[in-house]
Amino acid sequence: MRKTLDENLGRFEELEQMMSDPDVLTNSNRMSAAAREHGSLAKLANKYRQFKKVTQELAELREMARSDDKEERQLAEEELSVAESQQEQLWDDMLVMTIGGEDANRTRCVMEIRAGTGGEEAALFARNLYEMYKRHAEKKNWKTEVLSSNPTELGGFKEISLAFEGEGVFRELQYESGGHRVQRVPETEAKGRIHTSAATVAVLPEPEDVEVDLKPDDYRKDIYHASGPGGQHVNKTASAVRLTHLETGIVVAMQDEKSQHKNLAKALRILKSRLYEHLQRQEHQKRADERKTLVGSGDRSQRIRTYNFPENRLTDHRINFTLYKLDQILAGDLQPVTDALLKHERDQMRGSMDEPG
Repeated sequence: MRKTLDENLGRFEELEQMMSDPDVLTNSNRMSAAAREHGSLAKLANKYRQFKKVTQELAELREMARSDDKEERQLAEEELSVAESQQEQLWDDMLVMTIGGEDANRTRCVMEIRAGTGGEEAALFARNLYEMYKRHAEKKNWKTEVLSSNPTELGGFKEISLAFEGEGVFRELQYESGGHRVQRVPETEAKGRIHTSAATVAVLPEPEDVEVDLKPDDYRKDIYHASGPGGQHVNKTASAVRLTHLETGIVVAMQDEKSQHKNLAKALRILKSRLYEHLQRQEHQKRADERKTLVGSGDRSQRIRTYNFPENRLTDHRINFTLYKLDQILAGDLQPVTDALLKHERDQMRGSMDEPG
């Protein structure tokens, strides 16, 4: 953990210098990206600076406590417990702030929801999930933007991509990655039988431009006519964009906007997020023995949660956590589930991390 904290502080100080560089100051895109990343690291970096200061004071107090001078020794002993308590609190605060690894403090992320097995019922469940996250974001005062969607005739989604922005957004939403299973009686089911269907959710940290060096030569851009339900919905101009990253083969298609420029901008955001995740996954694979995710693998195919409508029950299988408040959770009150996952990981971390010292 010390290594991670040192790296974060180093990056924070590097960004501070970068933001005073005349070349960056005159480049609005670079300045904006640097300012956002600086802001996302600020709380942890400042907390670590405080921690280092208190740790230095503790070392001095412990030295004083060994003094031959009785008054000096007594004064040091009185202040030691206060400083130790401060250090413990700061360490605990930083522990919470580093849950989720190096991306924990990102304030932007992309979420992709896809209907899985279950046909139209799975697409309707994908919509339920979208609405749940949207309402949760409203409660948290996060900004939500729909990047792309593929709706069905009955109002569901085959897939939908969202962008979220706000304090603690990735730390909390990262736990949503994986397979979500629903058990309920579909509206179209005449005999009242319970059906099981599924959707998958992927949450990707959205990198800053300065972190992913994506040049036009790195991808192929194809422009085509948008497809749709037909009639007036079909865009007559070639505004849809498909990007193919040449090295990895990652493909992103975007046709929601009538403007080719807007579709390209959204497609680039998703491509950068997927590319960042791909690079992170490669790095994590190299250090698989070093780093093990404490709450599930986050794999998109892993079933992480069951939503049982007849019993009004939600169960998170990673931590054997069950709540009989499914209606409230789908209405946007996801916090009890998130808090339980955060607490579980915090407890795991406390058991495996080094002491503040």
